[in-house]
Amino acid sequence: MRRVLLLPYIVLIIASCKNPKPDYAGVNKMNADDFLKAFQPLKLPVTVTDTSLDKFSDSVIISREVFAQFIPDSVTNVFINNGKTESIIHPAGIIHKKENDFLLVTFSSAQKMELKVFVLDDKHKFLASFPLISNVENDKYNHSISITDEPTFILKQEKISTDNKSLYSRTGFAFNAATNSFNDVLHDSNEDTLRNNEIVNPIDTLLKTNKFSGDYSADAKNFISVRDGKSAEAYVFYIHFEKNNGGCVGELKGEMRMTNNKEAVFTENGAPCVINFKFSNNSIKIKEQGNCGNHRGITCPFDFTFKKKIQPNKKPK
Repeated sequence: MRRVLLLPYIVLIIASCKNPKPDYAGVNKMNADDFLKAFQPLKLPVTVTDTSLDKFSDSVIISREVFAQFIPDSVTNVFINNGKTESIIHPAGIIHKKENDFLLVTFSSAQKMELKVFVLDDKHKFLASFPLISNVENDKYNHSISITDEPTFILKQEKISTDNKSLYSRTGFAFNAATNSFNDVLHDSNEDTLRNNEIVNPIDTLLKTNKFSGDYSADAKNFISVRDGKSAEAYVFYIHFEKNNGGCVGELKGEMRMTNNKEAVFTENGAPCVINFKFSNNSIKIKEQGNCGNHRGITCPFDFTFKKKIQPNKKPK
């Protein structure tokens, strides 16, 4: 009878010996699956401030030796006190995508803490890294990072000016699989006087002789310019809009292709962004179908109708 009672405990002991808990603080070789288990999936969207970094990361410690098995030393040295080993590495979360894993990692030493993102491919090969936020920026701004579903990493800084005005800047970065790097995909600021007063239209000087070419707008900060493309079925466009008193900004330059005599579509290679365009005699309706969060604020999709500007007739000489 005693042998029967002891049998389950013996089985548990044998099983635990076969599947030991990964030693993230050790120096032994670790497989990729065990390494990724240290990172809990992030619930997106999420925002982290520079004052809450210590609460964002996990209590698990990853040794330099284990971390270097998946992230090259040449990259890690930049983040860990110029190659020294004083920094403590904590996993902060993981974003799983079809072809990439985005690892959020904090590096801390003394009172300093920094958050970085590292990108691995579907075979766990390192592709890129990018610094996100630190708790020691001495520039009188409050800093935060917002991460969207795509994911886009939106860095924000804000402060109250001497005349009691709220000043802010937001810059969004997204991973580009074609170049294995992070690209600037969004910029929004009320500190840039030139941007607030004048929006530079990058396609303004292109030809507008085709049927739907022209300028469509609601006002000076909400418009789309449509210009001749490579054929009669293609148009180049530039959209800029500002909603919520400038609190949500979007802009996009691309090429739309006609799908029938009044409708066109824009698609972005390697991204889920899809926008439909519908023309009438004197207006254009714009509707976002895919996710174009890399080109706009989080809460303001491309969804509006603009009227076409009537070009004044030139007076005969």
